[in-house]
Amino acid sequence: MPDAPSPPAPSVSAPAVPPTPPVPLSALLAREDLGLRLIAGPAESGTVIHWAHTSEMADPYPYLLGGELLLTAGVHVPDASGGSGSGSGDAPAPDDYFDGYVSRIVAAGGAALGFGLAPVHDTVPPALVAACDAHGLPLLEVPPRTTFSGVARAVWQLMARARLAELRRVTEAQQSLAAAAARPDPVPAVLRQLARRVNGWAALYGPEGTELTRAGTLPGPTGSEPARTGALPGLGAGEAARAAGLRAPDGTAWPAGARSPGEVLAELAGVVRPREAHGPAPASATDTVGGVHLTAYALGSGRGFVLGVAAPRRDPGDHTIASVASVLLSLLTGEHRSASEAGRSAALVRLLLGAAPEAVAPLLGGDRWVVVHARPAGDGSSPDPVSASALAAALGSTLVDTGDDVVRVLVPGDRAPAAQPGWVCGVSAPTGPHGWADADTQAARALARARATRTSLVRHGDRSALADLVPPADAEAHARALLAPVAGTPALAETLRTWLSLHGSWDRTAVALSVHRNTVRQRIARCAALLETDLDDPDVRMELWFALRDGRPRDTGTRSATRPRE
Repeated sequence: MPDAPSPPAPSVSAPAVPPTPPVPLSALLAREDLGLRLIAGPAESGTVIHWAHTSEMADPYPYLLGGELLLTAGVHVPDASGGSGSGSGDAPAPDDYFDGYVSRIVAAGGAALGFGLAPVHDTVPPALVAACDAHGLPLLEVPPRTTFSGVARAVWQLMARARLAELRRVTEAQQSLAAAAARPDPVPAVLRQLARRVNGWAALYGPEGTELTRAGTLPGPTGSEPARTGALPGLGAGEAARAAGLRAPDGTAWPAGARSPGEVLAELAGVVRPREAHGPAPASATDTVGGVHLTAYALGSGRGFVLGVAAPRRDPGDHTIASVASVLLSLLTGEHRSASEAGRSAALVRLLLGAAPEAVAPLLGGDRWVVVHARPAGDGSSPDPVSASALAAALGSTLVDTGDDVVRVLVPGDRAPAAQPGWVCGVSAPTGPHGWADADTQAARALARARATRTSLVRHGDRSALADLVPPADAEAHARALLAPVAGTPALAETLRTWLSLHGSWDRTAVALSVHRNTVRQRIARCAALLETDLDDPDVRMELWFALRDGRPRDTGTRSATRPRE
């Protein structure tokens, strides 16, 4: 007669979850061909199965890895009748036997127990039902027509479907992340896709530990708040997390005194951030707060950027999806270490030490360049440095400057900048280093015209014109004399030039200069009064246009040409 199962060990660590796709127990119960019936244990437990195993051992604990559906016909049961009596001889009472048997299965991490009817038992022993209810172990009744091998085959079929669904989900996520990385705002777009794919929240932390941008929110039963994207200046990591709408999995807001997932995630980001004084840092770090799974990934650029991910659960494939996002963000935030970078560094040093632009231009890779001014299309937010770097890369350059809501890129002259999705661009004519200041002005004015005409890209005209028939010195002298009344007020001269270039359109001039249309009217009226001329006369307009082209003040070659002060 088999002995009663040994009592569970007092201190047993939880078994590791097997690396197989989980199969919901409910999916197995839904198979009509199997005819399985849940007769004990929690009805809505969300139990998942990682594989099926058959054993007739009185103590199956040494043979279980965790996550199994254990199948037995009850051959090991001392009392074949399944009664609740005290038994005979040295055999333990059924209640004691099944309580020890079920407790050992639970201690081993077993997910569920399947009891087969016939040929040993006609019914499931009531003491086994009571023990499974007491320990919270799902108990399935396996009908005589269903073989254990049939149950195992069904489990493997469901696993194969789960694996296929997981691969399809990961593949679709990879494609969407790659498409997001090609958008004009690649970093926020990748974070938005990552947050959507893991049904959670994603953030990018800078080298100093500040949160640069984020996307998504943790859903709760009270309703998800709209996803937000963008940095929160002036807020700490925890305050930013609360302002981002992070909630506990039950939908309640995080208490003021409790550590929120955002705070813990910021700490994890510090764990994986490279620190020379402390040796190599781990590639990732994980934690769980209030049922929210947190992971921080060190980006491979080595510059201290960290990706943080918070999700209400950890589904299969989430780590792979987050790893893909981490690689893409590493490329987007990384700085190429190459000979070209050394040349840029040398050029900067020489300029700071007083060298002329013509002397340092060869270090940058050429002697003719094009200046591009760009702004995000529509009324979007100011461009961030990462998006500006991505735009420069798309234009084929690494020489980029971001400031005053305008991105300026210096592009080699042998490349023709093309329109970029999500951006409005103005392009200068190719020029050597001596003409960089003029090219900057040309690009600024081209950008203003592009914004006014709602065109994605405008190039500065470089074809021959009638004005080229007049000697440059004579043309410039005449222009300066003609424009002398307004030359002392750059805003008036620039408004007049823009207004003439847009054929006298008040609205488009206002858009190009970022001022109110009434301001344009007032400035043009002031110009007409100072010049003592009729600006409705086409001959006057033509003469002023040529003068503004040939006699423009040199101090307009700055960004103020794009946005004159009121």
